[in-house]
This record gives sequence, structure tokens and C-alpha cells, in this order.
Amino acid sequence: MVLNYIWIAFFVIAFVFAVIGLLMGDTTIFEKIVASTFDSSKTAFETSLGLTGVLALWLGIMKIGEKAGAVNALARLLSPVFTRLFPEIPKNHPAMGSMFMNIASNMLGLDNAATPTGLKAMAQLQALNPKKDTATNPMIMFLVLNTSGLTIIPTTILAFRASYGAAMPTDVFVPILLSTSIATLAGIVLTLLWQRTNLLQPALLGLLGGIIGFVGLLIWGFGQMDKDTMGTVTSLAGNMILLSIIIVFILAGMWKKINVYDAFIEGAKEGFTTAVRIIPYLVAILVAVGVFRASGAMDMLIGGIRWMVEQLGMNSDFVGGLPTAFMKPLSGSGARGMMLEAMKSYGADSFVGRLSCILQGSTDTTFYILAVYFGSVGIKYTRHAVACGLLADLIGTIGAISICYLFF
Repeated sequence: MVLNYIWIAFFVIAFVFAVIGLLMGDTTIFEKIVASTFDSSKTAFETSLGLTGVLALWLGIMKIGEKAGAVNALARLLSPVFTRLFPEIPKNHPAMGSMFMNIASNMLGLDNAATPTGLKAMAQLQALNPKKDTATNPMIMFLVLNTSGLTIIPTTILAFRASYGAAMPTDVFVPILLSTSIATLAGIVLTLLWQRTNLLQPALLGLLGGIIGFVGLLIWGFGQMDKDTMGTVTSLAGNMILLSIIIVFILAGMWKKINVYDAFIEGAKEGFTTAVRIIPYLVAILVAVGVFRASGAMDMLIGGIRWMVEQLGMNSDFVGGLPTAFMKPLSGSGARGMMLEAMKSYGADSFVGRLSCILQGSTDTTFYILAVYFGSVGIKYTRHAVACGLLADLIGTIGAISICYLFF
């Protein structure tokens, strides 16, 4: 229901701004908006098409791990931790293993591996759902963990900074880690509160404290490395983990004497059908975002915020990075484009250039994830998923701006 109102709002706002633009003499405004609908729908299809191979590969690998018992073993290992966040999921359920693999892939910046495992986890959660058109509490918590976008190794952002001539591309690494940790912890706490979970449970407090301690240890460890060593370690770690998952699952399948090839084909077929199933949801959300941008509403919003900040006598340097923050919940590629535009216009080592990179890494694409993950299992009523996801995004954005001022 919430998505319905948001989707309508994008088009209504775009139409209003188009009329205003026409009255002000821009005779091409409607042409730009209509062109954006075609471009966005094409992008949605190409995105889904690009996911097909990756989905087929990873869901095939996941099927091998599932039949070999590796996913169940992982679920049993994580049960003490995940039962605190997902108390409604039966103990040792395979969804635990799938969710962990998804979250681990996101933490390592392995987007291509994260989406298939996330869709697999959502399908397993849907199997437990008594109301197939309504999101359950575990689904919402899992979605918020994705939208808050905890990323330990922001490989892509560091690579873009290097290509844009940053003197030290890795100087945003610790700020990104801090801001994304803030967003993730905020998302967890907000969702638990919304779902009326008692936060004062010793086990739950220990879990949240453990997350903070783990992130702090990683910050300390990477802080001991120079930029070249950090780049080598992050790249090597990500690739080794991915290859290790594939090899371990295949070996487990051989140990259990299952037909590994047939299991892979069975899972790969699921990947293809999933990629086709999410096309309408991608078209819907990306066309709405494209229309909103083409109407000039985004530019007007940024200009208004800058004026208000200056009228209050505050430093407005951060406003130049806000387009990335506003686009991130709507479109990952759109936010990436805003980040690159900021580095091109202001410089990779400018305050705005660095801030845009931190904002890009602090959260994930809330509406994209919501459309793809919930759309893949036919969820229509999202309950408090949007509110919790956007509140986590807001806290992450405020944290990113504050941290950027602190560091730079």
C-alpha cells in the first residue's frame, strides 16, 4: 500500500513540475519526461537481463549447497545469533544460511552474489508466511538489513575514486565503514522497536555490542595498513570468499554423493524464472524515479534545501552531496551517477566529492530492494518495511555528513 502512494506521488509531482516548467518557457519539458519513461523501462529490462546469468549461477550453487546440507549446517551455526533478530523463524531453518550468505556478500561489496542469495532467502521466508501477500516480521528485518547496506569493503567506490584521480582513494574507507555501521544498527534497533521486541534482553544487547566490537576491530585492522596493502587485501578477500563458497558447496555435494550437475541446473532454472518475474517491478520503480528526475523536482529540492541552510547561517558545503543521498534509496545507478558527477564537478578530493562517496557507501537502494525482493514473492502489503528502511537511511545520511565533517 505504501509503495502505491509513493509511486503515485512521483508521477503527480513530476506532472506539477512539468506544468510549472512549461509556464516558465521550457517547451521541451514534457518531451524529456516522456523520453525518460522509455529510457527507464529499457534500463529496467537490461538490469533484469543482466541479472539473469548471475542469478542462474548463484541459485545453481545454492541448490547444490542446499541438497548437500551445507546451507542447513550454516543455519545451525548461526542459529544462536539470528534467532535474536528473527525469533519467528524456526530454529535451524535453511533461510538462516541464505540470509547470512546474502548479508556477508553485501558486507564484502559483492553485489552480484548478494542479490541471488537474498532472493533465495526471501523465497524461503515466503514459504513460512501464512499471508502470502503481506510481509512478515522476519521479511521486514531482512529487508532493512539489506537497505541499511552494511559494507565492510566498498570496492567499487574506491575504484571510482582512483579513476577520478584521488590522491588517496582509500581515505573514505573508515568514514564509509562508520556511517554504514550507524545505518545498520539504527535499522536493527528501529525494526526491533517497531516489532515490540524487548531490547534489554542480555543476549540481544550482547549481539548488538558484538556487532559494534567486530566493526571496531576491522576498523583498527585496516587502519594499520597502507593504501596499497588495503586494496590488495580487500580484493583478495572478496574473490577468495566467493570461490571458496563455490568449491566447498561442490565438494559437499560430492561427499553426499548427489548429482552436482543436475542440482546446479535445477537451481539455475529458478534463477532464470526469478529474473523474468521481477521485470514488472523494476519497470514500475525505475520509470517513476526517471520521471521524477526529468521533471526537475530533484534540482528544485536541492536548491530549496541550500537556501534554507544558508538562511539559518549554517555551513552549506554538505548540500552539494545531497543528490547522492536522495537518489540512493531510489536508484543505485542514479546515485552512482550523482556521486561521479560530484567528483567530476567538485574534484575527487573535495569535501563534496568525498561526502558523495561516503553517502553512496552508507546505505543501499531501499525502493529497488523492496521492489525486487518483495516483488519476487508477490508481497503487496509491506507494513512498516518502508518506514524502517527510510528512517535507517536518514540516520545513515546524517551520520555520513557528521563523519565527513569530522574527518575532512
